[in-house]
This record gives sequence, structure tokens and C-alpha cells, in this order.
Amino acid sequence: MEKIYAIKSFKELSNEELYQILKLRSEVFVVEQHCVFQDMDNKDQESLHVMCYIDDKLAAYTRVLPEGLSFEEVSIGRVITSPLYRGLGLGKEIIEQSIAVCEKLFGIKPIRIGAQLYLKKFYNEFGFVEIGDVYIEDGIVHIEMVRNSNN
Repeated sequence: MEKIYAIKSFKELSNEELYQILKLRSEVFVVEQHCVFQDMDNKDQESLHVMCYIDDKLAAYTRVLPEGLSFEEVSIGRVITSPLYRGLGLGKEIIEQSIAVCEKLFGIKPIRIGAQLYLKKFYNEFGFVEIGDVYIEDGIVHIEMVRNSNN
């Protein structure tokens, strides 16, 4: 099993890579989680795309958004692991890779996420702490979380 990580801007993505990203996001967020929402939100073009491939198949993915695009802070979103590759620790790896990308490109500063509430403890493991109240986004309970630069 060959595992490869790639980080690319939107313009660097091939048609095949973009197709795999959008397909996986649709498979999990829309079909599996029964969430009808506008996934293509015009933020991909300004984001960095963190991809984990196993044997040339997209196994995990996030996007890293610069300050001011989703939140005042740098943020990580669309965190996803393919159902075919769950249980391998890829969720933890892709978050670690994404935090490293944030720090390398934007410096050591706070990172904000809008997390699905059931994943709060998962994100706590990486130093994210909940702020504010829970809210409903696209029919799913979320909470904003921030990882401060001293974590």
C-alpha cells in the first residue's frame, strides 16, 4: 500500500484530481451524511488542497483556507476520509498535515474550524478548543473551534 501526500493550489490541480476531490466530498457529505448543501462555494479557488492518496486513489482530503476567506483566521475545512480507507488513522494524519501547511505558509497563528459537533473530541486532540455556541449548518450540528498558536 503506497501512501502519498500532495498539497496543491486550485490552479495546480489536474482535472482528474479535482474530479476525485468533488466526487469524494459528494459521496460523504451529500450521500452518506444526507446533507443537501452547495459544496462548491467559490472558496476552493483560493484554498490549498491537502490530499492523501493510497495506490493512486484519493483516501483523505482537506482544504486550507487563508485568513478572511471563511473566518478571520486561517482555517481548515472539508475534512474527509474515504469510507474505503477508514480505520487507518488517515483522519489524524491529514489534520496533522493540514496544521503543518497552515504553519508553514501562514506562520504560527491561530487556526479556526467549523467542526461537526460529534468530532469535537477528535479535534481537541490537536489542540482545538470550542468557542461560542453550537449552531446548525446545512442540517448538521457544528461548533467553532480554535487552535491557538501556542499549542
